[in-house]
Amino acid sequence: MAVYFESPGKHNTGQVAELALKRAEELGINHIVVASNTGYTANFFVGKGPKLVVVTHHVGFREPGFDEMSPEARESLKQQGAEVLTTTHLFANVERAVTKQFGGLYPGGLISHTLRMFGQGTKVAVEIATMALDAGLIPYGEPVIAVGGTSRGADTALVLIPAHANAIFDTQILEIVCKPRRPKNPN
Repeated sequence: MAVYFESPGKHNTGQVAELALKRAEELGINHIVVASNTGYTANFFVGKGPKLVVVTHHVGFREPGFDEMSPEARESLKQQGAEVLTTTHLFANVERAVTKQFGGLYPGGLISHTLRMFGQGTKVAVEIATMALDAGLIPYGEPVIAVGGTSRGADTALVLIPAHANAIFDTQILEIVCKPRRPKNPN
């Protein structure tokens, strides 16, 4: 049964980790993919069960040349058995540069905005699972749990079978483990 949080955000991270790890055990899932830019969210998962893949923002996401994950945090995660993937975001690649320069919205942006109707964490979870699959860090055709969030921390966990980026619409979202009930704050 899915758990719905009253609001999105970092304060849900601990409960998301508990729910995701429990569901992975129940389903016999061997891989969890977690969005974590600093290591904060990843530390709720590392060493606690399935193989962990941590997906960070790409270098330069916040400012040119800056990596949000410190070398110490990265090394600590690796020493504890996690894979750390830092690469260009699936839905924010060169399309974002075109949109910023010329306006409009392109396919990756449309997919992002559609997934955000379920919440930012849902969009992130689908994106990072696809990125991990494309990097060869999770097996093709097997369910994984993907964990994403809104701003910092985690507020969403999905059971899904990701597809490669070149076949993104073959992705199957099997279960919502948890997510914010109201993914956007009311205006």
